Order: sequence, then C-alpha cells, then structure tokens
Amino acid sequence: MAGTTRSQTARDPKTRAPPARVPLRAPTKKRLSTIQDRAGTPARPIRPSVPNSLRTNTSPGTQPSAGLKRKDREFEHEVPGDTNIHVVVRCRGRNNREVKENSGVIVSTEGIKGSTLELSMGPNAMANKAYNFDKVFSPAADQAILFEEVVVPILNEMLAGYNCTIFAYGQTGTGKTYTMSGDMTDTLGLLSDAAGIIPRVLYALFKRLEETENSVKCSFIELYNEDLRDLLSPEDNSKLKIYEDGAKKGHNGTMVQGMGESYIHSASDGIRLLQEGSHRRQVAATKCNDLSSRSHTVFTITAYIKRSTDKGEEFVSSGKLNLVDLAGSENIQRSGAENKRAAEAGLINKSLLTLGRVINALVDKSPHIPYRESKLTRLLQDSLGGRTKTCIIATISTSRSNLEETISTLDYAFRAKNIRNKPQINSTMSKKTLFREFTSEIEKLKSELIATRLRNGVYLSASSYRRNDSGK
Repeated sequence: MAGTTRSQTARDPKTRAPPARVPLRAPTKKRLSTIQDRAGTPARPIRPSVPNSLRTNTSPGTQPSAGLKRKDREFEHEVPGDTNIHVVVRCRGRNNREVKENSGVIVSTEGIKGSTLELSMGPNAMANKAYNFDKVFSPAADQAILFEEVVVPILNEMLAGYNCTIFAYGQTGTGKTYTMSGDMTDTLGLLSDAAGIIPRVLYALFKRLEETENSVKCSFIELYNEDLRDLLSPEDNSKLKIYEDGAKKGHNGTMVQGMGESYIHSASDGIRLLQEGSHRRQVAATKCNDLSSRSHTVFTITAYIKRSTDKGEEFVSSGKLNLVDLAGSENIQRSGAENKRAAEAGLINKSLLTLGRVINALVDKSPHIPYRESKLTRLLQDSLGGRTKTCIIATISTSRSNLEETISTLDYAFRAKNIRNKPQINSTMSKKTLFREFTSEIEKLKSELIATRLRNGVYLSASSYRRNDSGK
C-alpha cells in the first residue's frame, strides 16, 4: 500500500491538492410549519408513502420518478431485534512530518476498501496483527467513497424515522475533523471534493426531501473541559446543563437544557451554521497536529416529513442524526502538551477512558453501565446500548511512529463491534394530534409567561411596549 498516494492527511492543506468543485443541484426551500420535536417515544411504524397532494417542484400532473418511489419504499422497514454497532476504520497516509522522520508504513489493507487490515509489528514480533471490521478504507479512499459506502445507508435509516449516530474516534491528527467536516466551503451550490460527512449529509438530505413537505432543524454543541457550550449561541459563556427527562426515562432520557435549535431551509443554511459554530470551537497546536480539536462536538440534524398512509391519512414522521467529532486521544509526552494544554489533554483522555469503560461494561453485559461518570457518555447514552442506530469511524495513522496509538484505537474499535443496540422507529403524529399538542403547549406557555410577568416583569422591545400601551 502506497503510504502517500491520494492520502487524506488530517487538517494539513499542504499535503492535499486544491479541492475541485463539483456542481450540486440547489435544494427546494420548503418547510412544514413549527412541528414539535417528537423524536423520543417508540411506536409501531405506519407504512409511509408520499401523498400526491404535497407541494413539489415538479410540473402539475407529473408523478415522482421511479427512483424516488423506490427510495421511499426503502424506508418502509424496521430492524428486527438487536443490532450490532457498525464499526469502520479509515487509514490516514503519512503526513510531511512522518515522511521527514522516515517513519515506515505499517498498515496494509485490501485495496481502497475492504474489511480487514494488518499491522506489521516489526522484525522481533512473532506475527503481524490482523483485524476484521465492517469496512476498512485505505488512504486512497476519498471523502465521496466514505460517504457513499458508510453514510448514505444511515441517512436512509434517519429518513425512515430512526435516531442515528455517527462518531469519529482516534488519535489526535488522524483525520477525525477532516472526516466529519472537511472543507466546509459552499459557493453557489458548489461543494468541495474535500467536503466531509456533515456538509454532504446536508446536501443529500435536502435533495431527498425535494418532493416532500418537510421541516429540518439543527443544533451544535461542544463539550470542553467537561463544560457544555452552545456553538450556535453568540454568547461565549452560554454553558448548558444535562438533566434526565422523567417523562422519557429509559428512552433517551438525557436532555440538554438551554440548547438552541435553528430551523434551516437549505443545505447552505446548515453549512453556514456549521461554519459559524466551528469558528467558536476550541482548537490548539500540538506537536502532533497544528489544529488539534480540544473539545468534543455534536452536530444534530432533525427532520420532520409529512407522509400519508395507504388510506390517505396524513401524519408526520421524524428522524434524527447525531454527527459527533470526538477530541483526539493523545500521549501528552509525545504531543508536547504543557500547562493548559496538558490539563485539556488530561480531561479529554479521562472522558475517552470513561467511554471505554462504558463500552467494556456493555460488551460484558455488566449490571451497571457507568454512563453518569462523564458528560460525554451521558450525551452518547442512547447511541451506546440504546435505541439508536450507531456507526463508529475509527481513524488511524499508517506510520510506525504511531504504532502504540494505532493499536489502542483498533483494540477500542474492535471491542465496540460487540455492543448491541435496539433501534426503534420514532412515533408518528397525526395532524389532529399535533394540533392538540400545539394548543396545549401554547396555553402552558401563556400561563408561564403571565406568572413570570406578575412576579418579575418581562422585557419588551420599544415597539411592543408602545403597542401594549396604546391598547390600554
């Protein structure tokens, strides 16, 4: 395997050719007006089909193409029973520093994509070490191949009404952020060849939703030094809290208090929010990576789709996709982290160790799973052993200088293969039920607002104050 052929090198533009531009059709801007988040309660699925009465961008009298009908039929299924977490490995070719150090290539794979990889353990080892995973991608595998092979099937499940999670795990500098975000440039519907999973998901999602009435929202949070922060909030000190929702106990009961959610009407809207949030993310230079992520982030997309049953009864289905970029595990001595950076690395490693203990407890079927020992594992609770369909992308270096960290990552990922989740489709809501929910929620909010005004008063803009004053 050639170590640097078309290699994907994490966050180092000097090692990548300038990204080419690929034209993508701009998605249709549609929105299903303010639908409440119902992505929590399991229910028996209603077989969905796209109603003829929906607004589309096709001419009057035309029907959706056979391809779209086929794709809609693909959504009509539920995974029977438990399923294993899907685990894939992505190999990064040697970067400039590793080439200068003359650090040899120790990872071999079955071509660009396969299911096994082999580690060369050195001349003194009894044998090389081999691993089997759901998929293995060599450094020659580009962003498009990874997206088509790994992410598209998960996007299908999200559109079918499941909650799904994809998270990248690996040593610092192996390409996690490149894999998840990549080149986020979006110019007049042109997406870079180096665009990562999140931008590609946004474009593919709105492309798939063109002929439906829909509503899409997203959130973006960061876990830095065990503090949660909303990356979409302009306030730098907007810390969030995690709590258990008693109404959903046992079913994705972990909630984030104070987290903002933004409705988006196009892929460009979502990419703009991704860019803004990424600029606020904590990064720093280390010996291993010039732009090392010092925090874990979760970018969540929730889609609501209006459908109808075979009898013409309209309802709304919902699906959610969590896209998680974990901070890199690192050897503090090798990375050169000192003072503040060393403290950051210590907390990063602590949260990842807790994640490892959760994985071990799940695999061993332990009666106690230590989710509550870290905010990271609380956030990922439903993705690990819960009702979510989960995929782990483990990123590794092919260089001998990183052998110890590569073995650690592969052992970690190999262990996670044995985790069993119980995916359940989200409940669907009829229009009548939605209206009742909205009416009840509006009355509740009105009473809370009146109580707050009587107790403390409320802030009003000048125009609102004048309107209220003139009505007296």
